[in-house]
Amino acid sequence: MKINVVLGLQWGDEGKGKIVDVLTPAYRVIARFQGGPNAGHSLEFENKKFVLHTIPSGIFHENVMNVIGSGVVIDPVIFAEETTQLKTMGVPVERRLLIAKRAHLILPTHRIIDAASEAAKGKTKIGSTLKGIGPAYMDKTGRNGLRVGDVLSPAFGSRYEALKQKHIEFLKQFDYAYTVDDYERQWMASIDALRRFALVESELVINEYLSGSQAVLAEGAQGSLLDVDFGSYPYVTSSNTVCAGVCTGLGVAPSKIGEVLGIFKAYCTRVGGGPFPTELTDSTGERLRQTGREFGSTTGRPRRTGWLDLVALKYSVLVSGVTQLIMTKADVLDAFDTIKVAVAYQINGRETHQLPFETNEPVVPVYREFKGWNRPIAAMRREDELPPELMHYIRFIENETGVPVTIISVGPDREQTIIRS
Repeated sequence: MKINVVLGLQWGDEGKGKIVDVLTPAYRVIARFQGGPNAGHSLEFENKKFVLHTIPSGIFHENVMNVIGSGVVIDPVIFAEETTQLKTMGVPVERRLLIAKRAHLILPTHRIIDAASEAAKGKTKIGSTLKGIGPAYMDKTGRNGLRVGDVLSPAFGSRYEALKQKHIEFLKQFDYAYTVDDYERQWMASIDALRRFALVESELVINEYLSGSQAVLAEGAQGSLLDVDFGSYPYVTSSNTVCAGVCTGLGVAPSKIGEVLGIFKAYCTRVGGGPFPTELTDSTGERLRQTGREFGSTTGRPRRTGWLDLVALKYSVLVSGVTQLIMTKADVLDAFDTIKVAVAYQINGRETHQLPFETNEPVVPVYREFKGWNRPIAAMRREDELPPELMHYIRFIENETGVPVTIISVGPDREQTIIRS
């Protein structure tokens, strides 16, 4: 049995939570493989909305095991808040969730370092969510980090204090006022809550499921264009969001990768700084923002909006070997007379179909225009109900990428999903 993968192909916020929730009934295991509580995976069903930050999006389904893999970084406070909320809704979280011992912990001082570092950048801020994600990954690669499995050790308290003191020394270089006491008390209480979960060698568990012919779905966080190696550096996250991150984040071999399902919005959004060639800063961009409710699930920040960028999308498809495409938020474009898609860039007067290494020079998108469908599609449930203009738009994307669009989302609810035969 091979592991299937769900990835975001843009700058995050593509609708991964909803799609994983829709796909979950076909799987025995849903596993997060990277990222941290900067993720905000939104799910809507039974007229309710849920936002998950650390816990995989299969948690609402019975008979499905959810795994937080080794590549994830966990803030115990946010994790405890999330599990408490789920328990009040009647979700037996402790029975449906396994946590990798090798996953790293976000300390209170990681959050402070994140805030101090971002403040020091001034106008060059990268748009961090200030959750301590980057500093936690820095300690991981610097071989200083605390891991989930360490909470079981009698030496955990002394290890925590040693790392905390290193952080305090590091913070002396910044002119930044802070206090750690209140959050630290919450953090320590949340460590006790973390100990009540099954802490496992997740790489062994995942491979055991695969060997037993149990279907496993890997759930990515953020988007491919935020990958630390292949994204719009330095305006990226601190982990590998592309398909290769599944192997390192869950401990599975490349030969075990099966279908790679790439999710993209029918247009583009981005949060924080960094290049965005098709960004719309006019009334059209604001219309996309308001119609699509484009405000961060985790931060509440308004997202930047723009037309679909095929140059970037094709790059993401290439890097991760995407085998199926999933279009979300098609309904947001219902009332647009004209829809544009960037098919190339002009840089210094030269046209290119390649994503540039860096974008110090102005990038001018080359657009192709499509006729809008000017009718609501949110109530449609079959492909043959969809407007021909939308299907023309979809077929163009399929022809350009060489990958079929197998799922079309026409609204936020799990029922508002069309799976193509």
